[in-house]
Amino acid sequence: MTITGIDSTGQSAGGNVRPPRQVTGTEDLDAELAALETAVAAPPAQAPEQPKVRRRRLPNWRDVLAGATFVVIALYVTAPLWLNLDHQLRDDPQDQAFFEWMMAHGARVLTDGAYPFFSDRMNYPDGVNMMANTSVLAVSLPMTPVTLLFGPHVAFNVFLTLALAITGVSWYFALSRHFVSSRLAAWVGALFCTFAPSMISHAGGHPNIVSQFLVPWIIVRTLRLREPGRAMRNGLILAGLLIWQAFINLEILFMTAVGLGVFCLVMAIVRRKRHRGETRQFVTGLSVAGAVTLAVLAYPLTVQFFGPQSYHGLPQFVRNFGADLASFTAYSSRSVAGNSAVAAQLAQNPAEENAFFGWGLVILFFGLIVWMRRTATIVTLGGLALLFAAMSLGPRIFLNGINTGIPGIWAVLHSVPVLNSAVPTRWAMAIAPVVGIILALGCQRAADLVKAQPSARGPVRVAMITAVAMALVPLAPIQLQTTPMAPTPEFVTSGAWRQYVDDNHTVVTLPLPDSTYPDPLRWSAMTGQDMRIAGAYALLPNQNPLNPADRTAIFSPPWRPTSGLMASIRQGNPVPEITDTRREMTLADLRYWKAAVIVLTPQLRDTEMLRAMTNLLGFSPTWTDGAWVWDVRHLVDDPNAVLTGPDIS
Repeated sequence: MTITGIDSTGQSAGGNVRPPRQVTGTEDLDAELAALETAVAAPPAQAPEQPKVRRRRLPNWRDVLAGATFVVIALYVTAPLWLNLDHQLRDDPQDQAFFEWMMAHGARVLTDGAYPFFSDRMNYPDGVNMMANTSVLAVSLPMTPVTLLFGPHVAFNVFLTLALAITGVSWYFALSRHFVSSRLAAWVGALFCTFAPSMISHAGGHPNIVSQFLVPWIIVRTLRLREPGRAMRNGLILAGLLIWQAFINLEILFMTAVGLGVFCLVMAIVRRKRHRGETRQFVTGLSVAGAVTLAVLAYPLTVQFFGPQSYHGLPQFVRNFGADLASFTAYSSRSVAGNSAVAAQLAQNPAEENAFFGWGLVILFFGLIVWMRRTATIVTLGGLALLFAAMSLGPRIFLNGINTGIPGIWAVLHSVPVLNSAVPTRWAMAIAPVVGIILALGCQRAADLVKAQPSARGPVRVAMITAVAMALVPLAPIQLQTTPMAPTPEFVTSGAWRQYVDDNHTVVTLPLPDSTYPDPLRWSAMTGQDMRIAGAYALLPNQNPLNPADRTAIFSPPWRPTSGLMASIRQGNPVPEITDTRREMTLADLRYWKAAVIVLTPQLRDTEMLRAMTNLLGFSPTWTDGAWVWDVRHLVDDPNAVLTGPDIS
């Protein structure tokens, strides 16, 4: 049995060959979803019907070759990171530093028994809610040996490369074992699912998002919940996958759940008359999966939504992020046919080029939908892609960067709890798996037609190869762009910081870490998070004194006088007058952070920051192992200490 319209004897039940009996849409659907062990069509009348036993499809050299291609392409895409270990991602260095810090956190959980769901090693004393910040514990924990042996920077490179490679292999085996019989068709579909423009876009800083190796198996195991008599077994397997994915990225899990929910609901309606017991079996298995998943995730999710440093929804400007309508037919800046200037006008930033399918693929996708429209599966998948596209447009629809004033469906959804934590433009990313499955089924249908009509072999092959090549070749990914990292000061690498900092004090960097200056996160990660730092680049709750009820997320700690002053100076603003009032606020900030030492490394406008901090503290720093260092323990630990001095203009 296959799921492509080929019956158990190898004869075609579709294409232009008339079958021996009428095959209904629901039967075609059952075949293409494939999780049942029954034949999808009766054999021809001239052949005696024989019971067939489905055999497990063992891997062969074609499978090995297919898997190798995903590894090679993943290495090609990430090669600049491997060839230059002193480089970082050009477009999203802050997220790379953040995930390096997360890799160190996972290692610390295993080596030091640290609490996994919260950490005060960043943003001291308030800390960071790890569950609300994509802690990737399902990756960082098993990769602890890599992190300890080679450091978090190399661990990040391994994480990103394996995320792409394993996702490709996973899609290939899921498609070739459960959706199509043609390995080539499965390879084409998996290739797009793995290296779609949205995946390469997020590979520039979001390895948790491109780690989609569980998605195809969640789909397969969800569809297999229909099997009679296996509700407990199938439910438990699905629960395990859901829990695993929850500790990689909840956003991808949520999108997968929404897509599967819509698809299965439509299929239940379509199949309700001919498969009356199927819905009951499905609901039973789903109940098992849901109960186990919720039982295991109840505590982590409680910490995420109600624990310390939890937030309620993303910032308003992020909730307004939407895919430009013109981006669906454009090419990503990270595709061979892409144009960075055009892409910059159609996306919020290079990491959010989530649509960008190009005209060739759009035409091919709808052409395949029309060609295979008699199958309910295909029509439903097409409708699901359109739904995701509509959701990705955001609250207002933009065309070529111009606000049309037309509200999108997200205008209704963006304030709904849970949905308000989703970035609307990323719903376009959920279209890629739908397109990949359609591509695989379309290639399989073409292969079936060739087998059924040998005389049409040449034209069909030429037409399909040409169409797929014209659609996919322009979307081929280019390598990630990197830039040299600022060197980590010897003050950190040599361990000199340890003579100042104990478990009750922190390192305060100038400026404090944020989205424009993430280097201190990397320093902390290099020390195995032994070095606790003030400030953060993370999702944290807003603490607006004018609106205490506002707990929407912000990407850095709430403003404090000293952190705001240094950030302003680094941005190029003039140094304000240093008064005793400013000195008092600085001392209050240092005590709040429990600072032991203030560190400034050579960087943009470092002279201005050095002078400002020297004037605030009343004494000069010492140059120690590549950094200017102010020892402030005597100020922080002495409650009677004050900062005063002559006012300096």
